[in-house]
Amino acid sequence: MEVEKGKTAKYLREKLGGIPEQAKEQLKEFNQQKRKIMDALKEEELTVKQLADKLQMPTHDVMFYLSSLVKYGQVAVGEIDDMDEYFTYKLNK
Repeated sequence: MEVEKGKTAKYLREKLGGIPEQAKEQLKEFNQQKRKIMDALKEEELTVKQLADKLQMPTHDVMFYLSSLVKYGQVAVGEIDDMDEYFTYKLNK
């Protein structure tokens, strides 16, 4: 099954008269946070806690953005940390 690219935006334009400003702002914020995580992972593999500390974000927010990056193949699960408690995350090459 082939998905029509841009189908959601097309639907919103036709049915709702355009993409709501709130949706645009949320997408912008979502992309900014994902970019921060990916930039941090360029330097080294990090755990969720390390990312949260480095980016000064709540761990649940880091986990939310990180899970989408893993789901879509931009980030991969790395090794387990030295204390055998947490997995690290790294950019998928």
